[in-house]
Amino acid sequence: MSQPVTRRSALRTLAGGSAAAVAAASVSTRLGAAEENAAPSLKGNINHSVCLWCYRGFSLEDLCKQAKSIGLGSIELLGPDQWPVVQKYGLTCAMANGAGMGIAKGFNRVEYHDKLVESYEALIPKAADAGLTNVICFSGNREGLDDEQGIVNCAQGLKRLMKLAEQKKVNVVMELLNSKVNHKDYQCDHTAWGAEVCRHVGSERFKLLYDVYHMQIMEGDLIATIKEYSQYIAHYHTGGVPGRHEIDETQEIYYPAVMRAIVETGFKGFVGQEFVPAGPDPIASLRRCVRICDV
Repeated sequence: MSQPVTRRSALRTLAGGSAAAVAAASVSTRLGAAEENAAPSLKGNINHSVCLWCYRGFSLEDLCKQAKSIGLGSIELLGPDQWPVVQKYGLTCAMANGAGMGIAKGFNRVEYHDKLVESYEALIPKAADAGLTNVICFSGNREGLDDEQGIVNCAQGLKRLMKLAEQKKVNVVMELLNSKVNHKDYQCDHTAWGAEVCRHVGSERFKLLYDVYHMQIMEGDLIATIKEYSQYIAHYHTGGVPGRHEIDETQEIYYPAVMRAIVETGFKGFVGQEFVPAGPDPIASLRRCVRICDV
């Protein structure tokens, strides 16, 4: 049975270069085919974004051009050196990378706090200067740490950043990930746990990234959970369950209903497409899935 595609595994493949080189040979053909099918105007209730790591073989410039043709406003999970590229195309980076120690080593470990705080203190002003409002962070893995202590530890470290985040008007956003399939032992794996960290931190500049794919795997009950915890959510990600592929009829989540629930909460941020295209035309898949979410 094939292993599910993850952000971590995709980045390892990209780092190797060979797969990307092969895929790049056919990019121009795919781009031409995608450009023949310009998307209709989007409704404006959802701010749409996409994650670069899901599109192996596409350069950031290629994806910027396609994002503009589809009507997206953002390409995300980019570092500071990539922000000027998206801005050149009139796009933003709705969720920024560029700080931290990876997914497994996060704020739940006091021994990492000094290094993490130093890293985010460098990133937050850069994000603010670039007009960005969200930077991603992670809880880290449990490694035997109980959930109550993990909350206390995360809050202790994150509080050190809140004065700067508030001054710069930048959100530090912790991603909810599943610990069942993709990120074994990750601690921020339930919405209620993440919301409790938010309450302990006590700042409007610390929020959650609610990944629909991950939370369907961990807890389900998506719509009720989104409505209950909407005040703590700064950003959303999509992905089909199982496998993190297209969010169409091939998987188990009915995304139009989920998106309507998000809109009903008054959410004004971005929804990032973070599915890994399995079809032969990744841009056609992206266009179709944006339409599914455009309620």
